[in-house]
Amino acid sequence: MPHIVVMLTTSYPRFPGDSVGTFMEPIAKSVAARGHEVHVVAPWHPLITRGREEDGVWFHFYKYAPIPALNVFGYAAAMRADVSVRGAAYVVAPLALAAGWRAARSVARRHRATVMHGHWVIPGGVTAAAAAPELPLVISLHGSDVYVAETFPPARVAARRALRRAGFVTACSDDLARRAEALGADRTRLETVPYGVDTTRFCPDPAARAARRRALGVGDGVALVVMAGRLVRKKGFEYAIDALTRLPDVGAGVVLASAGAGSLDQELRERARAAGVEERVRFLGDRTQDQVGEHFAAADVILVPSVRDDSGNVDGLPNVVLEALASGTPLVTTAAGGIGAVVEDGRTALVVPERDSMALASAIRRILSDRTTSERIGSAARALVEARFGWGRVAERFEAAYTRALAFKSTGR
Repeated sequence: MPHIVVMLTTSYPRFPGDSVGTFMEPIAKSVAARGHEVHVVAPWHPLITRGREEDGVWFHFYKYAPIPALNVFGYAAAMRADVSVRGAAYVVAPLALAAGWRAARSVARRHRATVMHGHWVIPGGVTAAAAAPELPLVISLHGSDVYVAETFPPARVAARRALRRAGFVTACSDDLARRAEALGADRTRLETVPYGVDTTRFCPDPAARAARRRALGVGDGVALVVMAGRLVRKKGFEYAIDALTRLPDVGAGVVLASAGAGSLDQELRERARAAGVEERVRFLGDRTQDQVGEHFAAADVILVPSVRDDSGNVDGLPNVVLEALASGTPLVTTAAGGIGAVVEDGRTALVVPERDSMALASAIRRILSDRTTSERIGSAARALVEARFGWGRVAERFEAAYTRALAFKSTGR
């Protein structure tokens, strides 16, 4: 049965190829592609160029900030290094929450919604539950929301109420699912639904490989290691820089390219300077998804050195892991968060302990020195993604979640 779905989110790609909230666009569009009417309710942002409707997804961006400087709600702007809330976000949160509640309620009523879908339990799930208490509710967990609920007592109380009210809860990793259960989610109405990946954007591409390597000044015989993501502590990028210092003996050298921006930018640059590898590290800043895909195709190794940071924060399942696997470029990563449930050490990636720069360097050296292993891992990774992580399959599971939430609303089971 087709549904009219109101998706509440604090992040959605603000323009095609935006690096923020990347998974939200294929979630919304793949659900719409299955015949459902999807309405995305999200905060307004000055960089938004979305039209009223795209591929069956309707957009409803609400304004909340009285002055431009307070546009810090959502789009990865409310958190400082993903471990603390910015002061401006505290100031604007009541305005944004009230505006989001009003917008969600209005959209649900005007379009006769049949299901509410809150992304990030804090605040999307809580807001969706309050905006339309009479409708079935699905909550999807993505990582930082669970951390906020675990860390801040008022958020924990609100999250617990929303999770218990939800007819169904999805988490992008088993780790998040376990933590959601500890917060109050009912295990019988909880399922792990990993993200999908765009296998046309992230794929082997010899032309892009040559062009990007030229642009980076990476010559013949020089190995290119690429990593991508926000420059925050849980990404573990400092260990990648440390690993580079342990690779002076590989061919004509190794260049490390980092695509992304964040609060640790200056700290990481200084770390590279202090370690004497400044000339071998390229900080690329924010890149579009198309550009990230091209850099992955250009790489000899993709590095995802994720960690559970000192505050306990960890990614659920970083998009970049699946994107790396789809690229067919060998991946070196850790088992942090949900990564270990997706990759298999020695078959689809090389998996090393968290915070271990020596192990990272050893794994990189192994890939660069053994072409047979490199090609085997890259091919197996690509095959895994094509078989298991298409967005169409993800949409089917969200569709089943809507059906379960409707049944729970009707029968309490």
